[in-house]
Amino acid sequence: MPCAERLQKVLSGAGVASRRASEALIAAGRVSVNGTVVTTLGTRADPERDEIKLDGRRIAAPGRRRYLLANKPRGVVSTRSDPEGRRTVLDLVSATAPKLREYIYPVGRLDYDSEGLLLLTNDGELAARLTHPRHTLQRRYEAVVRGVPSAKTLERMGAGIMLDGRRTAPAEVELLGGHRMRREDQARIRVTLVEGRNRQIRRMFEMVGHPVIRLRRTTLGPLNIHGLQAGQTRELSERELSALRRAAGLSDAGPAVRSQPRPHVRPAAGRPRRPSAGRRPRGRS
Repeated sequence: MPCAERLQKVLSGAGVASRRASEALIAAGRVSVNGTVVTTLGTRADPERDEIKLDGRRIAAPGRRRYLLANKPRGVVSTRSDPEGRRTVLDLVSATAPKLREYIYPVGRLDYDSEGLLLLTNDGELAARLTHPRHTLQRRYEAVVRGVPSAKTLERMGAGIMLDGRRTAPAEVELLGGHRMRREDQARIRVTLVEGRNRQIRRMFEMVGHPVIRLRRTTLGPLNIHGLQAGQTRELSERELSALRRAAGLSDAGPAVRSQPRPHVRPAAGRPRRPSAGRRPRGRS
C-alpha cells in the first residue's frame, strides 16, 4: 500500500542528503514532485508512486542502508567536500571502502584539529535522532590540556559552566594518570558529555584556563573505536547497529547476530583515578 512521507525524509532515505540538508534543498526550490516545484517543508510524497526530482533529475528509490565507523585523524574535515581542497572523511572512505556506491554523510562533526570516532550513514532517521538535542546520547572524549586542572576546576566543569549565556549540561570530567602523561605542564582528561555544542570541550577548557592541545572522541553511545587505527573505516556489526538504534530510541529492526567478543580494555596505569566531578550524565549508553 502506498505510503506518503515528508519530502525531506524521502530525500534523506534515498541518500540524497541529511534530513536537515534536504530541508535546505526544498526551501531553495530545487525539488519538484510530479512536475511541480515544492518549497513548503512538511509536504508529503510517496517515493514509489510520485516522480520526485532534484535539480531536474529523478531521485533513486531508497536503497541499502549503510553504517560506517571512521577514526578521523587530525587534518581531515568532517564533510563530504571542502571548498579549500582539504582532505575529507569521504576520502577516508574511498581509501578503505572503494566499492561503496551509496550516498553517505557524517553524523555530526569533529573539528578539523580533533580526531576520533565519527559515524557515516545514509539512514536519515537515525542521523536525525543522533543529532537532535532532545536525545542525550553519551559522547566520551580524551583531551590533553595545557597545565593540570585542580579538583575544584574539574568539579566546576562537571557541574556546568556558562557558554553563550547558557549553562552546559552536567558532565563527567576525570583526570587521568599513567605512563602516557609524563609532562608536568600538561594533563590528560576524560570528558563524557550528553550534548554537543559547537567546539564545546575546547571552549570549556579555555574558560577555565587550560586550553586543549589534543582532542579525541572515543565513544558515541554504545560505539567505540577500539582497534580501529587513525584513518581507517569499517562497517558497523549488526549487534552494534541494534545497540545504537536502541540508544537513539528507535525500534530494533533486525535480529542480533553473533559477533566476536571485544577485548577487555584496562584503565590507564598509574595513580588511582580521582572520583568523577559533577553528576554522571543520564544519557543512554
